[in-house]
Amino acid sequence: MKNILLFISLFHTSINWHKPSQKQEIRTISYAPALSLVKVESIYDSLNLLQVGLSRKVFNLALIGWQKLKIAGLIANENILSIVDFSQPSNKKRLYIIDLANVELLFNTYVAHGRRSGKETADHFSNRPRSLESSIGFYVTANPYIGSNGYSLRLNGMENGFNSNASRREIVLHGANYVSENYINSNGFLGRSWGCPAVPMESSRDIIDVIKNGTCLFIYSPLSYYLAGSKILNSES
Repeated sequence: MKNILLFISLFHTSINWHKPSQKQEIRTISYAPALSLVKVESIYDSLNLLQVGLSRKVFNLALIGWQKLKIAGLIANENILSIVDFSQPSNKKRLYIIDLANVELLFNTYVAHGRRSGKETADHFSNRPRSLESSIGFYVTANPYIGSNGYSLRLNGMENGFNSNASRREIVLHGANYVSENYINSNGFLGRSWGCPAVPMESSRDIIDVIKNGTCLFIYSPLSYYLAGSKILNSES
């Protein structure tokens, strides 16, 4: 993590990431005391995140984006960090919602990927409308609303070329009946969405209410073109 600390220290807010539309602009809220990266580094071991399937590499990448979005003033609530690890198959609990301030794993549950991203695993991703594929990268959560999938959460994609069309594609977090252990027991994997990160219906409202209104969400894939092409992960100025 020393390299991450050095990396973050070189960061300036002049990076021009994809900004949310005016309609979905995030309110800026002050939280005190401010979380330091040094404190957050220790959370991985404190919560034994390896035992629940989250690798240190993915956690560290999420921290880089969280810290950059925080410094740039793009997240209103720095206390919550959500990670979707699409390196894992859908029959694993690959969604992690972490309370950084209170050092607590709030949710570790299932999350679906897009229909055309793959079957058991998500291997294909797109930023194109009507692709029915998931979009990877860093998001900032916006406001909840009632839509065709019930209580749902709008997501603002922060990365041009990877998820900047999330609003246009109506990529939102919502509950779905096909995200369940019963579905896994019958099919071996979760059902799939039209590109949205769908979560279990019974916990969807609680999840949305925890992460709504300006928290950091990282949807990870190990694909080299993302890891090399993400400006949030790679830019130093």
